Amino acid sequence: MGTGAITEYVDVAQIALYAFWILFFILVGYLHREGKREGWPLQMSSGELRTGVGGMPPPKTYRLAHGQGERVKPGPEPAQYEVNATQIYDASGAPMHPNGDPMVDGVGPAAWATRPDKPDLTVDGRPRIVPLRVDTDHSVNSGDPDPRGQAVYGCDGKQAATVVDLWVDRAEPHFRYAELDAGGRRILLPMTLAMVSEDGSINVKSIRSDQFAQVPGLSNPDQVTLQEEDRITAFYGGGHLYALPMRSEGLIWV
Repeated sequence: MGTGAITEYVDVAQIALYAFWILFFILVGYLHREGKREGWPLQMSSGELRTGVGGMPPPKTYRLAHGQGERVKPGPEPAQYEVNATQIYDASGAPMHPNGDPMVDGVGPAAWATRPDKPDLTVDGRPRIVPLRVDTDHSVNSGDPDPRGQAVYGCDGKQAATVVDLWVDRAEPHFRYAELDAGGRRILLPMTLAMVSEDGSINVKSIRSDQFAQVPGLSNPDQVTLQEEDRITAFYGGGHLYALPMRSEGLIWV
C-alpha cells in the first residue's frame, strides 16, 4: 500500500458523513445562541433569570437606518409595565386572573410589548403609515365601498363611531387602519378587524360600542408610532376574550 492511500482502510464516505454531522451540530448551536438576542434571558414568575442551554451570545451592535441610533443585543431592555393580575395558584407559569379591566391593563390577549415610540419608516425615511389626507397619491378604488363618513358598529350592534379617514401603508400599498371619530376622540381601527359592508358601514366584532372610548389614542394626529400600534391592536385583540363576559367563560358540551 502506497503512502497516503487512506482509502485502502478508511471509508471516505463515512468521514464525509461525520464531518457533516459535526458541522451541522455547530451550526445548530450557533443559531440557538443567536436566537437569544431578543427576549432572553427568560424571566420566571419568581423573578429568576434563565439563559438556557448554551448561554447567551456576545453583545452585538446594530446600526439603525435613517439616523435612528444604535441597538445593542443582548443589552439593556426597556422597563416593562406591571401586570395587574394575580396568579390563580402558586406555580411557575400558572394562569393569571385580571385584577381590573384587562383590556386597559394589558393582560392576556390584550398584552402589548414595549416598542420605540417612533413611527415605522419607509426605505426613504418617511412615516410608513399615514392618513389619505397626508398621502394624496393613494385613494379608494372606484369599485370598492368607501367607508369614509359611514357608521361603525360594535359587537353589541350599536353605533360607536364614524369613519373620518383611512390610513394607507406606503411600503405595502393597502389600508392598515380606519380613523374614527368616537365621541370627539380620534382613534384607529385595524382594517383586519373591520367588516366593511357594501354601503361602507363597518361592523366590529372585537369590542362593544361603549369600549371605543377606551381605545388608546395618538400623540400625533397624522402619524402612528410603533408603540401606539402595539397598544391599539392589543386592545382590540383583548376584546375577543374580554369584551363580553360569555367570551371568557368555559364551554360545556352536554
